[in-house]
Amino acid sequence: GHVNPAISFALFLDKRISLLVFVVYIVAQFAGGFAGAGILYGLTNVTSLGKGIAVAGVNYYDMNVINTAQAFFLEVFGTLFLLLTILSTINEARGHAPSYLQPLSIGIAILVMHIFLIPYTNCAINPVRGTVWNVVTGQANTHTLVFLFAPLVASIVAVPLHNIFFV
Repeated sequence: GHVNPAISFALFLDKRISLLVFVVYIVAQFAGGFAGAGILYGLTNVTSLGKGIAVAGVNYYDMNVINTAQAFFLEVFGTLFLLLTILSTINEARGHAPSYLQPLSIGIAILVMHIFLIPYTNCAINPVRGTVWNVVTGQANTHTLVFLFAPLVASIVAVPLHNIFFV
């Protein structure tokens, strides 16, 4: 299954899943995100950690380091890298049989983007991961919109890029 709405959106745009399946995935992904974040918030003492980037899992960017446009671009780039990896890896037209290398390549793409983006935006590359924890911990602000919409913009860009250059 999909745990990232940006991936589900890209697969919907690429006509690999139907609108109904896409909507069910999105609802399930956000419901699961809120359930998990609520349980974690209830079981931990998150309020003692403070505000901003110091709180584990909060997606936030320091305006003294990067501005909103830069954060948006970084999140689009990170999600685009992940989406192109996934779309290329699962593309049966390329003659690759399903194997253990598919999750390995996707995992390496996620690792690379986390190493690159954590110092700047705490690396959301997932609208659920980027917004739900911020909402549950009461730290949602205008920065949170970057983490909600940047991965979806990456989905819109990734599908035609993949279809032009990788198919």
